Amino acid sequence: MPLTLEQYVERLDSRTDLPWPAAPKIDAPKAKPKLKPMPVKGVLWTVYGTLVVIPQGELLFEHPEESLADMVFEKLIKEFKMWNSMTRKPGAPSAYMKELYNKALTTLRMTGSGSEKFPEVQVERVWDDIVKKLFQKEYTFDAALYGSMNEYVKKIAYFYHASIQGSAAYPGAVEAMKLLEDRKVTQGLLGDGQCFTVGQLQRCLKQQEPDFDLNAVIPSALRIISAEKKARKPSDTLFKSVTAAIGAKGLSPAEVLHVGSNLARDIGPAKKHGFRTALFAGDKNSLAATPEQLQDPALRPDAMITELPQVLELIE
Repeated sequence: MPLTLEQYVERLDSRTDLPWPAAPKIDAPKAKPKLKPMPVKGVLWTVYGTLVVIPQGELLFEHPEESLADMVFEKLIKEFKMWNSMTRKPGAPSAYMKELYNKALTTLRMTGSGSEKFPEVQVERVWDDIVKKLFQKEYTFDAALYGSMNEYVKKIAYFYHASIQGSAAYPGAVEAMKLLEDRKVTQGLLGDGQCFTVGQLQRCLKQQEPDFDLNAVIPSALRIISAEKKARKPSDTLFKSVTAAIGAKGLSPAEVLHVGSNLARDIGPAKKHGFRTALFAGDKNSLAATPEQLQDPALRPDAMITELPQVLELIE
């Protein structure tokens, strides 16, 4: 039976023959928590930059260093046995793969998503375009291991992103989620991410506590990820979707706390849609909050935490 995406993520972690970038070190800012208990029954977590520490606090589509980007493409070509089906052009195989990748990514970005003001690229579509080009040169892959074409390109997408950015759970992430679960507080995800984001989050949390089961804490109906909605924060599309999702659980926005590290993309739009808000100021790499923004009533959070378990102190 083919591996699921979550199983594939776990399998890659167990391999010792592949180099992976380390998660960035946390650089705590000089911030004092502002803990104000609120009448909330639910918590919506941002993933990257709040639960998951990652370079620059968000997923990148391209590695910022050209030499390392070339190494990533070389690694990917070898892993998925693509070289024999690639056009023989002068130069390194990585240069040709980079050209294919950039062209597909640019096309998707230009295409957008109809009237959506903040469209999100579904990165598996980039790899779908590339693999289809390779098929013209008699490319094949192991469907027994990877599954259908749709499943295969998602696994390639995770391999690529895991190769350009190291990731880990922020200290206290599992503790915070378990404490909320013990208090019977409904939890969900609301953030920018891709098809593999939930699997990557589970991987990071399990590194912190091997027995932790994300599925037991956050139901699939409360996982609002940008790639699925084809819209990224601060899009109204995401916040309207999560409002409907929590409404199905009997909750209103005023009863739900949204935790994020970016005032403009997380806190501001959450306030606009009636949610309670908490700024996570635990890491300079992900924190996006200027003194001027903190004075803006439209962006000012209801609370500020510097460690994730402090979220419990915000629950009346």
